[in-house]
Amino acid sequence: MKSSPSLSILLVDDHAVVRMGYGMLLGQMDTIAKIIEAENSESAYRLYVTEQPDLVIMDLSLPGAGGLATIRKIVKRDADARILVFSVHDEPIYIKRAMDSGAKGYITKSCSPERLLEALQKVSENDTYIQPELAQKLLIQQFNHHQTESITDQLTAREFEVFLLVAQGNSTQATGKHLHLSAKTIANYVSLIKNKLGVTTDVELAHLAYNCGILPSSN
Repeated sequence: MKSSPSLSILLVDDHAVVRMGYGMLLGQMDTIAKIIEAENSESAYRLYVTEQPDLVIMDLSLPGAGGLATIRKIVKRDADARILVFSVHDEPIYIKRAMDSGAKGYITKSCSPERLLEALQKVSENDTYIQPELAQKLLIQQFNHHQTESITDQLTAREFEVFLLVAQGNSTQATGKHLHLSAKTIANYVSLIKNKLGVTTDVELAHLAYNCGILPSSN
């Protein structure tokens, strides 16, 4: 991190409109001197290496390797990397996977601008920050901790993303569109995931996710 109060931010999201909106908000902060934009996993890592930003604000659903894998890759190169995840996902398991991958903070895209700026300040100071509502969800789910870990630890970051989307009832095509992958690639992932977890159908995947508290009960 620089000793100067001016920060350089790497903003990673595959939607240009989102980058523009957050860029305008961040541009109002006196402490931010430079905003660098990346639209996928590969450009995020490349720009982190070449630009050496003070802080990364990263979505999880990215074309390429995906957000979780990109966080791990960046942290592997730079253990002091300061990464704030901002995502549409508010499920506790996503938060845990992101933090375990090396992120310093986690907020949702539905949070207020004030919350984003608060999180940015904390992470820039090398503090951990989880949006309060999300932190509460994590605490509530603690009783499922060991069983959930035993399952999800078998999956890679990308496999986990596919697992959760399919368990939520998304089709192969919808999952592929969400992750910017072909339906054939998703089908291959699903087959591998089922083999690892010892199930044979999408319904069984969903039941597994619900029973372990990875997804909230539909009842």
